[in-house]
Amino acid sequence: MKVLVAGIGGIGGWLAGTLARGGADVTLYARGRTADRLREDGLTVIDGERSESFSLPVWDGKSGLPSQDVILACVKAQDVPAIAAALHAAYGNRPRFSAVVNGMPYWFLDGIEAPFANRNLASIDPGNRARTALGGISPLGTVVHGSAAAIEPGVIRIAKIDRFIIGEPDGSESVIAKELARLCEAGGVSAPVVDNIRTEIWAKLWGNMSVNPISALTQMTTKPMHELPQTRALIVSMMEEFDVLGRQIGLALPMSVDERIKVTEVLGDFRTSMLADLENGRRLETDGILGCVIELADRLGEAVPSCRAVYALMKGLDLTLAARR
Repeated sequence: MKVLVAGIGGIGGWLAGTLARGGADVTLYARGRTADRLREDGLTVIDGERSESFSLPVWDGKSGLPSQDVILACVKAQDVPAIAAALHAAYGNRPRFSAVVNGMPYWFLDGIEAPFANRNLASIDPGNRARTALGGISPLGTVVHGSAAAIEPGVIRIAKIDRFIIGEPDGSESVIAKELARLCEAGGVSAPVVDNIRTEIWAKLWGNMSVNPISALTQMTTKPMHELPQTRALIVSMMEEFDVLGRQIGLALPMSVDERIKVTEVLGDFRTSMLADLENGRRLETDGILGCVIELADRLGEAVPSCRAVYALMKGLDLTLAARR
């Protein structure tokens, strides 16, 4: 299987290394300094005391790329439309495209029975830019439960990896999903193929939409944030509001709030991706992780006061950070 990994940050670099170790034909999409480092020194993945290097081809978005089977776009939610357009030269044989994001992918509401007609969320895909760029390219659903970071271009340090979940949006079985899972498993990572990938995406967002923004606002890692009564209470309130939205669109979650919090706690005490972005001066995924929840609540007529309060603070933080850049 030929796999193009775009976005060689923590998760993209880890996935590229895992798939290469498992026997996939992996190509990295990168430009600029990251591309130069990857060509010169290869990709390095550090897991505890073990360091492993991979010499993989690097593609810059121009011609000359062999036909691909799967594209894994491991980028921030707000960058999916741009990366979808940048990879147009890779769509010749119509590979499957997976937006490996913390929030909802652009296709998430397709096929969901809900009391509104427009399935596009502007907070995720403004102006339908990703849909337009991808044309008839079919999506593949994926969910990462893990934490990894690029400590420098082309050098990835794993904090904790649990599993990489794969599934077709329509719940069907497919050869492509099974083969991608097989390669991940061969590379040493649990990769279940599920028939309810939307529920898995929704369950992950259930944690991210609360923990990520609160971590950015407080600059706390996950363990103290869950232990402090005030921040834990706010997390629980946001998650309860989120659960109400899910039930309205047929995505009732098969666990309690406390059980979902335990899923995050299994990963240990870590910096969320949003906190890491804040510390490194990168743009935050405010709309991709929480703005989409507010937009959905607006369509459903739900108040979600805790979510709206945190979202307001995050938009203020976004303005403050933008003024400093």
